[in-house]
Amino acid sequence: MTFVPKTHPRYKSLLNREKVVEALNKGILAKAGLTAHGRGEAFDYLIGEETIDIALKSIKASAAMLVLAKNPVISINGNTIALAKDEIVQLAEELNGKIEVNLFYRTKEREENIKKAFEEDSNIKEKLNNNKIKLLGIDDADKQIPNLDSLRGKVSGEGIYSADVVLVPLEDGDRTEALVNMGKKVISIDLNPLSRTARKSTITIVDELTRCIPLLTKYVKEYKKMDKHELRKIIDEYDNRENLKEMLNYISNRLKNIDLE
Repeated sequence: MTFVPKTHPRYKSLLNREKVVEALNKGILAKAGLTAHGRGEAFDYLIGEETIDIALKSIKASAAMLVLAKNPVISINGNTIALAKDEIVQLAEELNGKIEVNLFYRTKEREENIKKAFEEDSNIKEKLNNNKIKLLGIDDADKQIPNLDSLRGKVSGEGIYSADVVLVPLEDGDRTEALVNMGKKVISIDLNPLSRTARKSTITIVDELTRCIPLLTKYVKEYKKMDKHELRKIIDEYDNRENLKEMLNYISNRLKNIDLE
């Protein structure tokens, strides 16, 4: 990225593109992950490439749900690792430390490359060694999500299988639905408000991953100091269906009134 000045209006977006390409070259990301990233970037254009108040409402409700959870687990795939590995670790530290690798295109080689990506960072390796965080789903994916035949159905008994709340950035709709059917609360981060993931999740954050995770961590820190009744009120007042409708109306109105000059 040395050839692109930081003053470039698309610098952050171009940086993220380079990160997913680098993750592909390291064997962390499947080729299909490039398509997924591009699709998300297109939807980010529609909302103006910023975290709007509608998304912030979802982030706050998600933070409250994660703080109240007994066994929250952060599910990650290749795209999430490529874009926000450090930020995910920081969020996990504020919770119970559980991060679970879950892949559609699961191979032993990819699993080892992902494990290496965490362990080659000395700060993260220290946290793993001190049990401040746990990386699950690689050597212990010994359980199966019911009615989910893809390799994404393989999960850790200590992690997603026994979780009450699962944060799933960049998720597949079929697994979201399967997790909800297991009785779990699912928080998704999905820039497409029309996706099955968005519509099936308990809470959908329609925002870009690298903008969203630091904000989510910020509110988790803040909400850990709050009374449980206040946190339940935040969740009770949130309606995912209405939030998605608001987001679609926002996009529609923005496109109708956008200045193309």
